[in-house]
Amino acid sequence: MALHWDALALHRDALALQGDALALQGDALALQGDALALHRDALALQGIAKFNSLRINEMLY
Repeated sequence: MALHWDALALHRDALALQGDALALQGDALALQGDALALHRDALALQGIAKFNSLRINEMLY
């Protein structure tokens, strides 16, 4: 009977670890989404800077 309880405890622990792994995977996906948003913002800022640079060059010439 003790082996049965040990097996149940191990199964419970395995399920808890699966839950933790899923939570970590969710966190990783959220961080990836944040990184993509930051990259998008950086590209937008680069585009604005390039546009401003071209406009300044036009005004200088």
